[in-house]
Amino acid sequence: NRRKKKDENDDNILEIPSIPNPFPELCCSPFASVLSAGLLPKATSRKKQVIKVYSEDDTSRALEVPSDTTARDVCQLLILKNHYIDDHSWTLFEQLTHTGLGRAVEDHELVMEVQSNWVMEEENKLYFRKNYAKYEFFKNPLSFFPDHLISFPSETNAAVSHSGMLQMFLSSSTYPEIHGYLHAKEQGKKSWKKLYFLLRRSGLYFSTKGTSKEPRHLQFFCEFSNSDMYMSLTGKKISGAPTNYGFCFKPSKSGGTRDLKQLCAEDEQSRTCWMTAIRLLKYGMQLYQNYMQPYQGRSGCSPLNITPMRSISENSLVAMDFSGHRSRVIENPTEALSVAVEEGLAWRRRGCLRLNSHGSPIAMSNIGMSIHRSQSWFHHKISRQEAQRLILQHGLVDGVFLVRDSQSNPKTFVLSLSHGLKIKHFQIVPLEDDGKLFYTLDDGHTRFTDLIQLVEFYQLNKGVLPCKLKHCCTGIAL
Repeated sequence: NRRKKKDENDDNILEIPSIPNPFPELCCSPFASVLSAGLLPKATSRKKQVIKVYSEDDTSRALEVPSDTTARDVCQLLILKNHYIDDHSWTLFEQLTHTGLGRAVEDHELVMEVQSNWVMEEENKLYFRKNYAKYEFFKNPLSFFPDHLISFPSETNAAVSHSGMLQMFLSSSTYPEIHGYLHAKEQGKKSWKKLYFLLRRSGLYFSTKGTSKEPRHLQFFCEFSNSDMYMSLTGKKISGAPTNYGFCFKPSKSGGTRDLKQLCAEDEQSRTCWMTAIRLLKYGMQLYQNYMQPYQGRSGCSPLNITPMRSISENSLVAMDFSGHRSRVIENPTEALSVAVEEGLAWRRRGCLRLNSHGSPIAMSNIGMSIHRSQSWFHHKISRQEAQRLILQHGLVDGVFLVRDSQSNPKTFVLSLSHGLKIKHFQIVPLEDDGKLFYTLDDGHTRFTDLIQLVEFYQLNKGVLPCKLKHCCTGIAL
């Protein structure tokens, strides 16, 4: 390995290292495609630039990258440098501080082009974070496009299958029509007007006469080839929008606040539908290629051939019994809970034998009360609004969750969970029985000795929740 340092003060500036392939007879090693110069096109005069990438806690890392580096290249480099598991949900997020806007940068976009559109005096940032919803519509498109917002060509059957809907969105000849009411900010004014909008392959239109779709009543609003779509991160605060579900279109190469074409929807489901459809319309097959081949090195070799360090599939989360001569999967949820409780208590008994910093045993009650604070899914003293913002950042995919302190009742906790493009909150109540403290989500029918045991159980079983816990909201450090 050979790492280039510009000087002693630039220790934090990383450059993609150049590693020769030690096994040329194997054609192309997956790691070689990631770490070697083959990651980027070979050229001796490529311009390089230093970019700064932030994490959720506002720590940052400087990277020196060539001008043709894509957002996915940067994510891959940070994954390798920080030893994260690549589950294909990592993304770069562009945040425009002055206007309160943000968007997930597409994997194929060039980072230098993104930064070239920034105004010098504004403190815009690139964040490195998880986005579980990045390609979720390819897995479950029917949930992203509700019936009342979408129309199919007249020759199409009423019932459209999963694959059929995807083919329509990606086809160059047909495209489903998205239609419904949106609030639009009038150009040069502070007022908003509720209009009936239609999204077609030729662009976004609104009707000047109610819900009429006649060509003489349709007025062109925006096309997408020379503009980028952003989500409003500040809700009503900056733009004075009538709802908190705003999005807008910003010219790629120029323009300030006056050039924004701002819209807002009535709810999150509607905003997600419109933004997803516009994203598909703008990028089309390129998005599908990003989804099918999450990372393709410049040499044509993909690191996805590498066997992952551990399985990240929810199917791997099963209760097992290893007490007999042969292991078995525990199918019965009641038995699974019983085993979990027994193992949890045994683990805590072993933990009590450990000594604290003063040389005395750690009290069992203290372990149960505070052990959850070290977990990545636990967020100490954050508000309901902050919890919703964190989940929204990670993507409104079923099963994205976090656990936080309750602000209304200091002795309880709250499980915040995404399901059906909505964020729901469930109170975790402490329950004392026979001198022992338990936690429950269902009025004591199912009890847990601590929050870790509760989360692990609902990762395996849906129980009273609308879905299993799948993806935790966690902060990372660079």
